[in-house]
Amino acid sequence: MEKAQRITMEHGSGGRATGELIGEIFAGAFHNEVLSRMEDSAVVPGSGRIAVTTDSFVVTPLVYRGGDIGRLCVCGTVNDLLMRGAVPRYLTCGFILEEGLEISLLEKIVRSMAQTAAEAGVQIIAGDTKVVEGKGGLYINTTGVGFVPEGVDIAADRAKEGDALLVSGTMGDHHAAILGERLAIDADIESDNAPLCDIVRALLDAGIEVHTLRDVTRGGLATVLKELAEASGKCFVIDEEAVPVLAKVRSFCGLLGLDPLYMGNEGKLVAIVPGTQAQKALEVMRGARYGENAALIGAVEPGTSSGGDRGAGAGELFVRTPIGGLRRMSVLQGEGLPRIC
Repeated sequence: MEKAQRITMEHGSGGRATGELIGEIFAGAFHNEVLSRMEDSAVVPGSGRIAVTTDSFVVTPLVYRGGDIGRLCVCGTVNDLLMRGAVPRYLTCGFILEEGLEISLLEKIVRSMAQTAAEAGVQIIAGDTKVVEGKGGLYINTTGVGFVPEGVDIAADRAKEGDALLVSGTMGDHHAAILGERLAIDADIESDNAPLCDIVRALLDAGIEVHTLRDVTRGGLATVLKELAEASGKCFVIDEEAVPVLAKVRSFCGLLGLDPLYMGNEGKLVAIVPGTQAQKALEVMRGARYGENAALIGAVEPGTSSGGDRGAGAGELFVRTPIGGLRRMSVLQGEGLPRIC
């Protein structure tokens, strides 16, 4: 029987075509002892505090410069676990396949998922596939499970006065890559989608007292920092010139009137650590994979208003401009870029 080249409704029937799809594409790429049992649920070892997250991925295009939806869904889920200091261990994945999807494209995406899972040190242990009418699209839902080591307490509300604000690299890369693909602008910008395991592990292994971690995704750096300022009830002040942005991304932003502070990434994080450990943390991040462009961008301050009064501004984010002024920042208003992840 000739192998199908595109997804059809028969692939979602639960019969032979479904079994062939699972066996030929998913089972081989994600093979491990747990998944190969093909039970209705996976039973895995684990103890202590468990971190669990779930996410859905609807990015368009499915393949873009520097990545694809397969790599993206693993990175996004793994990074969410890491932001609580958890060690990612297991993923489940649900695929919604639209009729007409090319089988060869699905295979490419599944291989990318498998490679990224191996890089992140996680196993894909369960999954589901459904087929719907459509125009050849693909959506993926993932759930991630990790284990939080004893003594690790990383949370959004733990920022303290005097803490330092660091980022692990350049801002806006993923947003610019996706938008460039859609507009057919060859700006030579690649997505930064990456699992941040090495950076988080290196910080904790170095004995850095990490108060807060947050990955910089939709809404960009300004949105993330504003949310963290509100969660902790503190005033955050960053230096605009200290925020790293690739020259080609900055040029792209200038062309389209975009602000890198509100552009999403998929392989960058914010770390909040005691000011006394800022330089050590920066060195550790720069020595880890995907952290070579890490930067110290600001601090948690007693409080600053736009007029310069101290003691005000709890829950506020201010950006110090190149001419020395302070600009109050809020979360992203409206839709920045739909279907970015």
